[in-house]
Amino acid sequence: MKLTLYMATAETILLYFFLFVTTYLEIFILTTYLGRRKEIEKEGKRSPDDLSVFLSVTLVVPCFNEEKTVASTLDSVLALDYPKDKLKVIAVDDGSTDTTWNVLSEYHKKYPQIDILQKENGGKYTALNYGIEHCTTQLIGCLDADSFVDPKTLKKIVRRFVEDPLAMAVTPAIRIHKPSTVVQMVQSAEYMFGILVKKVMSYLGAIHVTPGPFTIFRKEVFEKIGPFRHAHNTEDMEIAFRMQANHLKIDNVHNAWIYTVGPNSVKKLYKQRLRWTHGFIENSKDYKYLFFNKKYGNLGLLTMPTAVILIGAVLSSVFFMLYNLIHFIWVKIIEFRAIGFTHIHIHFSWFFISTKLTILLGAMLFILLVTLMTAARHMVEGKRGISKNLIAFFVVYPLISPFWVIKSVYNAVFSKTTSWR
Repeated sequence: MKLTLYMATAETILLYFFLFVTTYLEIFILTTYLGRRKEIEKEGKRSPDDLSVFLSVTLVVPCFNEEKTVASTLDSVLALDYPKDKLKVIAVDDGSTDTTWNVLSEYHKKYPQIDILQKENGGKYTALNYGIEHCTTQLIGCLDADSFVDPKTLKKIVRRFVEDPLAMAVTPAIRIHKPSTVVQMVQSAEYMFGILVKKVMSYLGAIHVTPGPFTIFRKEVFEKIGPFRHAHNTEDMEIAFRMQANHLKIDNVHNAWIYTVGPNSVKKLYKQRLRWTHGFIENSKDYKYLFFNKKYGNLGLLTMPTAVILIGAVLSSVFFMLYNLIHFIWVKIIEFRAIGFTHIHIHFSWFFISTKLTILLGAMLFILLVTLMTAARHMVEGKRGISKNLIAFFVVYPLISPFWVIKSVYNAVFSKTTSWR
């Protein structure tokens, strides 16, 4: 009896805590976005062709068994609306076992601005660093071999460097390339929401990831803080943490479009998100001195703590859901032994609305999330209303995301590693 009381009390306390933090975060993001909306819209309408200064750029494309996608990636780079004498491409074959090197060799023969390098397999971060060693340009960008860049994107990003000398890295807006499966539709809605959140976080100086698909850095970043690291297979996250720790500004251009091929099955999505979530946990442990340290701004005061709290919310929800289910079954077994089988009566009335505070807060939380995600859709696509991708997100994502969160925490606690693929 005491255990039941203690568990009920703990569940109530944690529930209110997580509801408060999540509601606060959503309101904070929404109000920040609304306060900057006119500025964002003005930026989105600005023509990229007004760029008058063209900084030299090298794009490093790490490749490992990318024979099916690397050609399209290189085609998108060649189609960039940017002076050819200011743009160089270095494609690095990281010990591929398929025909990736043959594809790269054909492009090298046809296009002199594409240099190719080959090395033994050592992981993406080693391929990036190998390419960076051969860079002499003012800016260095990374582009995953399964991503495609919009022709105007580089101009939009370079303009940010030209106008803001303090910007040390600029992140793009990533979208899912031609979502066809339900899993990709879920990601499409999620990425769209991420574009809005990333823009808000850029205003707050709280970006914690410089994504592999087309983040551009000033060359001096690598000279000041060193190259990419293994970083638990999340090198793009670790270097963002390291930049923030060294007070190097990370900015964002919300309409610099990059299209990436999203996992097309639950299994592939699980592996990807397991790597991302586990990487965040491990990098947070490595940079634990950032937590609640005002010296490092909103990354330590907002981004990292709320992310950890949200992971805790998922774990708590799953734990109490399982506990309540087991408790319910146990009570029914006791009842069956005492009085035999009884029917479970469920009564529903259209005229009854629960006024429990937790239900009201939960409803408000859901409405805020829908508002944010529809605002993100309007910002990205210029469309209003709820899309089928958004519906898929709300139906599917809550069912599958707890699995990789739980596994990530398990791996972190028991020092397990995660694989890239």
